[in-house]
Amino acid sequence: MSQELAGKVAIITGGGSGIGEATAELFVAQGAKVVIADINEETGQALAKRLGDNARFQRTDTASKEDVESLVEYTIATFNGLDIMFNNAGISGAQYPRFLDDDMADFDKVIGVNLRGVMMGTHCAGRYMSKNGGGVILNNASIAGILPGQALMSYRVSKAAVIHFTKCSAIDFAEYGIRVCAMAPGHIRTPLTAFTIPGMSSEQMVKIREALAPVWDSNQPLKRHGRPIDVAQTALFLCSDKAAQITGAVMPIDGGITAGDPVNHLQELFDVRAAAIASFE
Repeated sequence: MSQELAGKVAIITGGGSGIGEATAELFVAQGAKVVIADINEETGQALAKRLGDNARFQRTDTASKEDVESLVEYTIATFNGLDIMFNNAGISGAQYPRFLDDDMADFDKVIGVNLRGVMMGTHCAGRYMSKNGGGVILNNASIAGILPGQALMSYRVSKAAVIHFTKCSAIDFAEYGIRVCAMAPGHIRTPLTAFTIPGMSSEQMVKIREALAPVWDSNQPLKRHGRPIDVAQTALFLCSDKAAQITGAVMPIDGGITAGDPVNHLQELFDVRAAAIASFE
């Protein structure tokens, strides 16, 4: 395997599971030293142990300024630098089918993790990178921040803000040799998109995912199911020297969802017209 990130030091927030876990595994395999930051100590510690000497774990609440500052300081002290900051941590918040049903009780929490956490990670990493030859800051947004839709308003707004912040900071940081990009994953099979209920068995979770699959696929032209490794591979490219001329970009990883409506409405119109004509007889 090539060593795209040989000699690089990376932080991955929300690194204990899902997209963060897949990215940590790939980055280490590609030669990077990685600090896995997560609020879940059990999964984060287990992953760091499994990845070996080039991985460490630091418990981090990304909504806390002090935690994020400590995370950056720990990384620099442990691995003697910081080249990549992947602001990946995110939460969906309460899942109400309509905005008017939402009591907004978790608004501050969602904004705190999804937006404030990204901004704090960018700020703290950027301060170091600006004085040490530059680097890459990668923010994990969502297609929910690109496409308007119903429900999950706090989540949608937070991700839209991440996208705008990414572009603004890419301009602001360019003079320091810091590239800032974002990814916008679509229907990636992770715990965040599973819509399962705590306490379910693994078999029950599988059945839930199978039941949800047709709904997930309904607005996705490419019917292949997205996996965390798909996002991790994109993160690897954007954080590598192969993307040296890319900044301010927002990369959809969504099977074509943001490209447009996958339904052939012209064919539907023809079919309806044909049915109407047939009814004349």
